[in-house]
Amino acid sequence: MRRTRPFIAALAVVTASAVAPAIATAAPTAAIGVEDGVVPAGVSVFDDSYPAVSRLDGTLLTALRSAAVVARTGGVTFVVNSGWRSRAYQQYLLDQAVITYGSLPEARRWVATPATSPHVSGKAIDLGGTGAADWLDRFGATYGLCQIYQNEPWHFEFRAQATMRGCPPSYPDPTHDPRMR
Repeated sequence: MRRTRPFIAALAVVTASAVAPAIATAAPTAAIGVEDGVVPAGVSVFDDSYPAVSRLDGTLLTALRSAAVVARTGGVTFVVNSGWRSRAYQQYLLDQAVITYGSLPEARRWVATPATSPHVSGKAIDLGGTGAADWLDRFGATYGLCQIYQNEPWHFEFRAQATMRGCPPSYPDPTHDPRMR
């Protein structure tokens, strides 16, 4: 189902807050919308009507949903601030970060390029919700869900080995991640 773009301004605010606390919140261009991975407030990890959720890697999505069911019993909710993103949307976010931080090297501490972002391949999710990041910090490894960057406590990726050995040490920021080079 193709969604129209009536909420673009509100979506930009939600999405920008998921990317970095200080990124500019200008609305994406009319060419960027829900079909590119923009999500409105309140989308759950169970809502397949949004490409940001439905286009996530199957292993990541299964782990997220398993964790979300258990977390919910303790009053914790997982809200998708950002998941899968199109290359165009990822480029838009990087461009906004350059404006906000003043240079590409500084922006890349917060936003990867379309060629390197795990969001573009559906292998990363940025979560909000009541207690989600704290819950995953404590219990995420059980599901293979790990916080990858110290400066992005909302960003999680699946790491199969975490279920047996715990999550690997996180990088200070994406510029320290060898996958981003």
